[in-house]
Amino acid sequence: MKAQTQIPAASQAAADVRPDLAGPASAGLANALPPHVWFCVSAVFHYLGPAFAVLLFDQVGVLGMAWLRIATAALIFAPLTRPWRVFARADRAQRLLLLAFGACLAVMNCSFYLALDRLPMSLVAAIEFVGTIAVALVGLRSRRNVAALAVAVIGTLLLIDVKWSSDPVGLSWAFLNGALFVGYIVIGHRVAQAGIGIAGLGTAMVIAFLIVLPVGFSEALPAFSSLRLLIAAIGVGVCSSVIPYICDQLAMARLPRASFALMLSLLPLTATLIGVIVLRQVPSIPDCLGIALVIAGVAFHKPAANT
Repeated sequence: MKAQTQIPAASQAAADVRPDLAGPASAGLANALPPHVWFCVSAVFHYLGPAFAVLLFDQVGVLGMAWLRIATAALIFAPLTRPWRVFARADRAQRLLLLAFGACLAVMNCSFYLALDRLPMSLVAAIEFVGTIAVALVGLRSRRNVAALAVAVIGTLLLIDVKWSSDPVGLSWAFLNGALFVGYIVIGHRVAQAGIGIAGLGTAMVIAFLIVLPVGFSEALPAFSSLRLLIAAIGVGVCSSVIPYICDQLAMARLPRASFALMLSLLPLTATLIGVIVLRQVPSIPDCLGIALVIAGVAFHKPAANT
């Protein structure tokens, strides 16, 4: 079994601040439910928040909405995890990991919204899932898991009905988001396995906020003149960057990286279900077949014994 990466200084800093958010207590929270449950909660909110965010683009701007999303998460995490202590007690390698995680979150969220502003969500989801296939392939060690991945991929392609766009700018943002989503999986998994999952996430989110501060603040200003709009934006932030990211960390702490990447094929499924409930978009027969194949692929997959 591979030895897990340890970050003792950062872990100790997090434990000193709020024991309920780091260390053994965090592991206890993760163990309270199967990791697949945490992932499914994350999958529901992964597109639920953005679905509502798109409706606010005309009022606060694309980058303004990204700023509000990240700012909301940072303001929620900061008093709970006290990221300045986690970062101050970390050594150089640990700080680079947290800085990379924060930069990835900042640019990924911005590019995701910039892509959604120009392309259908189904196409953005398709490109986002393509990158995760490589991550899943890295950890596959059995014919059963290769077959499971193939079934899930086929189901995803049927479900999202991939169609290319004539918008090269939108596609560029979508591919950048897809690449950074892979980075989010790889770096986020390292943070989770290092034992500083939620505390490290809180630190990275504050770093992301500092990065986007000069980019989207001016576009976000209209939200501060309307209480209704501000509450809506905060709701998007909670649904998009607080609930799913916490659940991802709790799932990553116990799932091998390849297994987590394979389960991401459920995202188009949740996107379809959200479309039915929120947007009243009834899936077609191919969509239903795709849903069945995705569920079958994930169910057939057997996680590796080690990470």
